Amino acid sequence: MQRHSLKCRYGPSDKVKIRVLEKESKQTVIQFVEGKKRFEHGIGDALEQLQDMGVQPSETAHDLLVLAAAVYGADTRICRYTEAQDSWSREIDIYLPVRELALWDASKGLLSELLEFLTGDKWRFFFRERPKGFSRIIKRAELELSDRPTSACLFSGGLDSFIGAIDLLEGGESPLLVSHSWVPNVSGHQRECTAALKKKYGAGKIRRLESRAGFPKDIMKGVESENTERSRSFLFFSLAAFAGSGFGKKDVPIYVPENGLISLNVPLDPLRLGSLSTRTTHPHYMRQYNRLLDSLGISAKVVNPYAHMTKGEMVKKCKNQVFLGKYVGITMSCASPTKSRWLKLPPGHCGFCLPCIIRRASTIRWKQKDKTPYHLNLSERCLNSQKAEGDNVRSFQLAVRRLNKDIRRARVLIHKSGPLGTDAKELEKLAKMYLRGMEEVAVLLRGAKTSPDAPAAR
Repeated sequence: MQRHSLKCRYGPSDKVKIRVLEKESKQTVIQFVEGKKRFEHGIGDALEQLQDMGVQPSETAHDLLVLAAAVYGADTRICRYTEAQDSWSREIDIYLPVRELALWDASKGLLSELLEFLTGDKWRFFFRERPKGFSRIIKRAELELSDRPTSACLFSGGLDSFIGAIDLLEGGESPLLVSHSWVPNVSGHQRECTAALKKKYGAGKIRRLESRAGFPKDIMKGVESENTERSRSFLFFSLAAFAGSGFGKKDVPIYVPENGLISLNVPLDPLRLGSLSTRTTHPHYMRQYNRLLDSLGISAKVVNPYAHMTKGEMVKKCKNQVFLGKYVGITMSCASPTKSRWLKLPPGHCGFCLPCIIRRASTIRWKQKDKTPYHLNLSERCLNSQKAEGDNVRSFQLAVRRLNKDIRRARVLIHKSGPLGTDAKELEKLAKMYLRGMEEVAVLLRGAKTSPDAPAAR
């Protein structure tokens, strides 16, 4: 195990001595500026896209985006297995230049707490003033927005985000769709979904920020990469906050369209409390993120309008059923759409990962036809529960059996993935949503059989 220290620099002239607290840690320099003040790693591109729209983000929001990119770089390029003492929780220090030093120093504790909950790692932050020539980074936007976005909406190309965009547009909003993807295959689905929305609602109504913020695999010398990407939602949220800070209005809503079942992500079994239970849109994390925005003076707020709805309820209550039915097949929900290459199949929905199972369950009682192709038929043969194809299926079956439609058990289980506060009415809504969501999955899996001895797909 070794601690990592990431030293963020702004160009070749940024030569100030950075005093690293842990001198024995593995030190890595991340150079964010290569040319004339243009930021690399996807940040400069995001800024240019926004300024082309007439959006002028705030300097503080720019600092937040750089910090989020540094966190994402550390998270995805430092292997948990080799670098953490317990093969999971890494120790990471980030040294970053910011414009308002006192503002960021006051937010250190909240940042560390927020990210530890999200990623499971130990984070520390050390801030310094921006180097000479970078006191002001954001240029005045040359264009004036005649029709400013009313909100920002995370847009992953998945079914939930597609429904979220449809509902906002049908409700008269003009959201800026915010997308992030390091994987070209996923960004292709985002573009397809955007094209469908433009065709329906008009090209002038649909604006999208498309970001590929990320880092090459060799940025951490001598260290293997990591594939869990726990911090991706922190980068995703910060991209939206960066954009929203330039809308010229107070309390810009950042919509996070995610069904309540996967947002809570209650562990299916006791072994999933750590590595297999993600918290990317968990209510506690979203509350912490809003506290961070407030402490930094960024007038935006993340909100999940579907926190009390199952995915099936999102599908059935979408405000344009005909349009959703026509284009549902172009959305991508699979956790790893390229893994099918091992079976010599094209990228697509595997059909057996957790998001695929919840997606399939959501459309069973839908009046429209789900046109999504899945690589695995869950009831065609007995699935091997020791392999990926049957692992989640078996875990869901056991979880459904233990839950047994018991609201008392649901009230206890919803707390397993993180704190939810003490509002009794809110807790009851979440418990009932959890019961309904698990029942959707139970209907899907009634014909599925699993066994540790079943032959796996080849």
